Amino acid sequence: MTTPSRPTILVTGGAGFIGSHTAHQLRARGYPVVVFDRLSNASCPAGLVEPFVRADLSDANALDAAITDHQVQAVIHFAASIEVGESVRDPLSYYQNNVAGSLALLAAMQRHGLCHLVFSSTAAVYGNTSVPLIPENAPLAPTSPYGQSKATVERILADQTAAAGLNATALRYFNAAGAAPEWALGERHQPETHLIPLVIQAARGQRDHIAVFGQDYPTPDGTCIRDYIHVKDLAEAHILALEALLEGRHDGYRALNLGTGQGASVRQVIDAVRSEALHRGDRDFPVKDEARRPGDPARLVADASAALVELGWRPRYSDLASIVSDAYRFFAEAPDKAPNKA
Repeated sequence: MTTPSRPTILVTGGAGFIGSHTAHQLRARGYPVVVFDRLSNASCPAGLVEPFVRADLSDANALDAAITDHQVQAVIHFAASIEVGESVRDPLSYYQNNVAGSLALLAAMQRHGLCHLVFSSTAAVYGNTSVPLIPENAPLAPTSPYGQSKATVERILADQTAAAGLNATALRYFNAAGAAPEWALGERHQPETHLIPLVIQAARGQRDHIAVFGQDYPTPDGTCIRDYIHVKDLAEAHILALEALLEGRHDGYRALNLGTGQGASVRQVIDAVRSEALHRGDRDFPVKDEARRPGDPARLVADASAALVELGWRPRYSDLASIVSDAYRFFAEAPDKAPNKA
């Protein structure tokens, strides 16, 4: 008996942090994958899944050719600019890349009759909320152009599902972290702004110290708490959401949180990296207390129970020790790896 062939999936932003992991996991599950990425960092990461189309989403001819030439049947959409601070300094580029780029993709999907889309959204759509566990029905109140751009695309997806038969799932993930060193894939940005890579750099002597911004938050140790989720768990969630669409178990539009529901403080992350560093024979490193950064909420932790119910998704790699161990191994084994975008 011949096994039915799986549909070809277009992964926009498939050279980025989460996109590249998802492309690899799709390929491992037998899905033909086409990566579409403009490579804004001007270099291909190791382990990039082929075939690869280097183009911007604004290039309608490139999108049409990618969809037609490879007989694409569904899309996972990661392509976006992701730095909150940069979005505040240059909002127009974020709306252009994140919103206009998504519009161009949706127009191409409509031209070719594609109706299944998984959208990589963000917890930044919620803004600074004080809810202990943030549910999907929490008010959307983004505080940056980045968060607003993602919330805007979600609104567009909801409208398009109502008007044109699109089936779309937006996945609002919290703090993506970790790595898949077995595929030479991990998190590296230019400049680096994410906590775990920054602390690893300090432990490996690439940074003089690590700064802790604020020590008087209403948390057990006074530092901010965030919900860290392993990138391999995020990739799995995107694939499960895709399969729910392809199999007709989900239709219309829905948004789902991705997180662990636990959270770890800045000091807990630092301690976990320090433990891994000392285990590997790397150095201890100084920690300097700095003033709070404006707008940093004390706690951002997901209520991800809906993803369990609707997708059967359970994080398998997202305990803090595993996240740190995989990230550290990536930095130790691939020190010359080119930066990822997202």
